[in-house]
Amino acid sequence: MTKNELVEQIADRAGLSKAQAGEALGAVLEAIEEGLARGEDVSITGFGKFSVAHRSARQGVNPATGEKMQIAASRSPRFSAGAKLKDAVKA
Repeated sequence: MTKNELVEQIADRAGLSKAQAGEALGAVLEAIEEGLARGEDVSITGFGKFSVAHRSARQGVNPATGEKMQIAASRSPRFSAGAKLKDAVKA
């Protein structure tokens, strides 16, 4: 499902215009993004939890040359599905 298809479904289910549904979806995604950028967890009961994973700096190996290299510390987004979402996918 693409973002446009998701906007269409939101518009149909909520009785909104596609423009309003697009704005609402954009606002939700922006709020999640801003929360994660601040290092906060974003939990949506029954759906899941967005969080930030911290990876420490470490040493790696370049697979092409076998040369050792330093990999910088980083942060990356994570998502853990909630029980209701897991059950819906299983069914």
